Amino acid sequence: MLSKATTRATQKLATRSRILDAARNLLEASGYEAANLRAIASQAGVSTGAVLQHFKDKQDLLHTALFEDLDQRWTKLQSKHQEVPLDTSLTQIAKAFFDYYARRPKLSRALLRESLFADPPWNERFAAQVADVHRHVAGLCVAAQKRGELAKDVDPALFGATFFSFYYFALLAWVQGGHRDPLGLFKNMLRQHLKGLQ
Repeated sequence: MLSKATTRATQKLATRSRILDAARNLLEASGYEAANLRAIASQAGVSTGAVLQHFKDKQDLLHTALFEDLDQRWTKLQSKHQEVPLDTSLTQIAKAFFDYYARRPKLSRALLRESLFADPPWNERFAAQVADVHRHVAGLCVAAQKRGELAKDVDPALFGATFFSFYYFALLAWVQGGHRDPLGLFKNMLRQHLKGLQ
């Protein structure tokens, strides 16, 4: 039999999850500016006070949703240990994140706008996520060098930064409406870049 403390903790997590789901749905349907905490609380079946027990404000809700969604995607990606060519590995990473944004385009635009200029503590958390992906990409670069896919003089840290420059360029082109296929754009830039490093 579960203790009262365990039951309360489980209920608290379930409430938090419902609030986040409601926020994602409402922010996608109404847009960031139009959505408000009262409407999010109503959709989650809780009071506005309950929302504020879990999240400081609407921006905190937005940042939490993005951070946790991306973290979940990244954890799932890392659990797949496949020995595949470098371009395939990098494309899989970009695709996982592009697919996430494409599922909720309105919400994604708000998420990206807000997260790129987030205040503490969120800016540090997002930076840590990026640093983790960067380390992983640099490791993929080293492995590719050992397999003979990349020249030995390629700097892994710089290669990781290049991955992000292509990723963010393609993502922002899509967000701004300048390109309908961010993954295709990313793959083309990556393919051209890798030709010069082989």
